[in-house]
Amino acid sequence: MSVRSKTIFVIAMVFFMLSGCSNLQRCEQSPEVRLFRTPTEFMVNVGIKSFEDGNYAGSEMILQNLLDSKNSTKNEKVLANKYLAFMHCLSPKDEKRQCREHFNKIFETNPNFELTPAEASHPMWGPVFRSAKEKQVK
Repeated sequence: MSVRSKTIFVIAMVFFMLSGCSNLQRCEQSPEVRLFRTPTEFMVNVGIKSFEDGNYAGSEMILQNLLDSKNSTKNEKVLANKYLAFMHCLSPKDEKRQCREHFNKIFETNPNFELTPAEASHPMWGPVFRSAKEKQVK
């Protein structure tokens, strides 16, 4: 494991520990706590959780490192690109181009990719997704 991979793993573990249960009994009752098969699966989950918590900078760092990892699966890369696209579409800066680029990367990996109905109807990234999908079909 390279120094960069070790650093990423340590950062991910810190996020995990900070978001963990205060005692074992609470962990056993929590449906959100689960074991991860691989460090990259863990990274995807921490990156998504950070996004959902509004920690976009932390989420972006984790998900970008996941994309750079040789160990991540195609599905993990699709998820990372999806949430990176969402973040760029939500950015106060004009980052629609970067949002579209992440959707394009998803279609390169999975041409049949679809957002959930709720995600597709989002006013910020829904139109960008539909535009990228239409260009991909042609």
